[in-house]
Amino acid sequence: MVNILLYIRSLFYWIGLFLSLITVGLMTPFLMPFPRETCYRFLVPWCHFNVWWVKFTCGIKYNVIGKENIDLKNNGIILGNHQSTWETMFIPTIFPPISWILKKELFKLPFFGWALSLVRPIAIDRNAGKSSVEQIKTNGKERLEQGNWVCIFPEGTRVKPGVKAKYRMGGALLAKHSGYPVYPLAHNAGEFWPRHSFIKYPGTITVSIGKPFSVDDLKPDEINDKVRAWINAEIAKMPLDKK
Repeated sequence: MVNILLYIRSLFYWIGLFLSLITVGLMTPFLMPFPRETCYRFLVPWCHFNVWWVKFTCGIKYNVIGKENIDLKNNGIILGNHQSTWETMFIPTIFPPISWILKKELFKLPFFGWALSLVRPIAIDRNAGKSSVEQIKTNGKERLEQGNWVCIFPEGTRVKPGVKAKYRMGGALLAKHSGYPVYPLAHNAGEFWPRHSFIKYPGTITVSIGKPFSVDDLKPDEINDKVRAWINAEIAKMPLDKK
């Protein structure tokens, strides 16, 4: 009976997600003439809706630690772990306008990809090697200097809780190249929204935002090591409030 209830609740969430995606996607042609800042302000409520909708339908709540560490006057680079889709919808709800570093294949997704293209992401070809890294450094610094934040998941893909993955260098190289501070971010969303899972599990996700740190005296690999060590330590002490 419990599994059937979880399935039904998850089904309602997916229905709401797809209906909201279609709505937003169909509106993107009308947004194209507007400045990208206007498009962002129009589209971010979709993230708020889905964070609320998964709470309403599936019982997934959240608790944020360290929100006071977000310095609204000094934008920076967010480096966080990647376990699910949830954090990609949640992060824009608490940070100022963000430019995501993401794989360009996402633009091909109907509705979602159309809207995504309007919020000034940095879309890369993950198989392009050094050219993709140079794109991250050049375009990322440009976005930062224009006042945007930049968010990247160093793991490069969603990773199951408890599994260790190698950190890619793009975010650390951007930090070193641009000189902007790094904001580490940790969470355990994968415990409740597992990768490639239809079922969503009720409980409380913990999100922890670390104090920004300067990269002036750090090498790129040291930046990654510092972020990885902080994220691992934060996750290790997070309560698993799973119903």
